[in-house]
Amino acid sequence: MSEPETSGTHPGQPRPVRLRDALLRARIEAADRTGVVVDLRDAEVARLEILNDALDPLFAQVPDQIDLFDRGVSQGDTPRLWIDVVAHIVMGRDKRMYRFVQDTRFGRIVLAESHDTAAIVEAVTDYVARRMVERERAMVVPPEPQAPVIAPPRRSRFWPFVFGFVLGAAALFGVAVVAALRSW
Repeated sequence: MSEPETSGTHPGQPRPVRLRDALLRARIEAADRTGVVVDLRDAEVARLEILNDALDPLFAQVPDQIDLFDRGVSQGDTPRLWIDVVAHIVMGRDKRMYRFVQDTRFGRIVLAESHDTAAIVEAVTDYVARRMVERERAMVVPPEPQAPVIAPPRRSRFWPFVFGFVLGAAALFGVAVVAALRSW
């Protein structure tokens, strides 16, 4: 009896090797060696560039008219992989853990943290999807519900005028009487 085929290849044939996977493994190995032996900062930049390459398929799917995302690696004192103006990825204290953070008005929050590139790619994918939905909701302004305009009932302005006139005349008559009594 022969074993069932599960991978789509014959048992005697080697599995197909993808160059992209091999390059990714080589870069990770080089970054690990660099992180241990040479300079930790260069290892951080190398690992962030590896993650940046892993995010290429995601950002290739974002429509061109959406300009929310400005992805790139900044090489300052703390190297960062920027996703947009408020979210970026930095390396953890051990220089092997990716930390996906977002700056908010209440401080920085950690959205995801992992040693695994695939987990961070998934977290960034979720973040990009949420930002695109937020953009869609902000772009579509629902019309304000129009309340029916109810005109106030029209009252006659004649009677308040007559009342004010009579009240003013009575006040003048009272002032005249008081002045006449004083002068007597």
